[in-house]
Amino acid sequence: MSTEYDLSHDELHETLASIEIPACPAVVMQVMAEAQKDAPDLNVLSRIIVGDVGMSAFAIKLANSSLFRRGDATNSVPQAISRLGTRNIVCIVVAVALRNTMSGDIPAEVLDRFWNRAASVAQAASLIARKLRGIPPDLAYTYALFHNAAIPVMMRRFKDYGQTLNEVESTGQSLVEVEDARYRCTHAVVGAMLARNWGLSSLIAGAIRFHHDRDAYAPGRPVVDDQALGLIAVTHVAEGILMDMAREVDIEVGNLLPQALAYLGLSEDDVLDLKELLAIP
Repeated sequence: MSTEYDLSHDELHETLASIEIPACPAVVMQVMAEAQKDAPDLNVLSRIIVGDVGMSAFAIKLANSSLFRRGDATNSVPQAISRLGTRNIVCIVVAVALRNTMSGDIPAEVLDRFWNRAASVAQAASLIARKLRGIPPDLAYTYALFHNAAIPVMMRRFKDYGQTLNEVESTGQSLVEVEDARYRCTHAVVGAMLARNWGLSSLIAGAIRFHHDRDAYAPGRPVVDDQALGLIAVTHVAEGILMDMAREVDIEVGNLLPQALAYLGLSEDDVLDLKELLAIP
């Protein structure tokens, strides 16, 4: 099956007619250029991150999380970067830069809540991926962190988007179907375009694009290949479990959760074990 995830002409036309994709900042382009070298210089990446308080804080917090911490905690950015590796450094830079582009347009408490939840889902997806075969935990983290990154973009563009989210939560409607009907674009398609424009891989962009597609798990004719579907599935499971543990209404996964569990071969007992894993502080 083809692994080409280019957006169609119609998707590009409808999205560009409805919404402005935030431009990729220079700092992200600098980091991407260094990270894509055959031998990236961690010292160069470290200097970029040290120069930004938000990136430094994110790097240290992630390095001290259960995903990466080995031994004592660190307050050193260079040591944090050494623990994290190049791919996760790129993730940090893109996440902080994307958050900064939204500052001032969206209430700080809303933005904080969104990114805190995204970080929780990303950590959960990565921890679950470690228990499975064939899904790289760092890719799972990156995808999960960014798969809903277009939601703040939609909030910034459409003043009634918060009301749309509340309506979907109370009625159980499909978020992407309501988005498409009201705004002529969805956060899945906008997110794929955002990921592509900001230099994330076509794999990540493709998984973002199709993470609400009802045919994603269709046997014999999936819309994405196994690598992308693995990222989608592990994130669906992470979100579903976290929402259940928090007793919150799930507007993101819905009826795709049983399909994700089946795709990953996870039983009810496995889910209980994962809940215990994710409950660890």
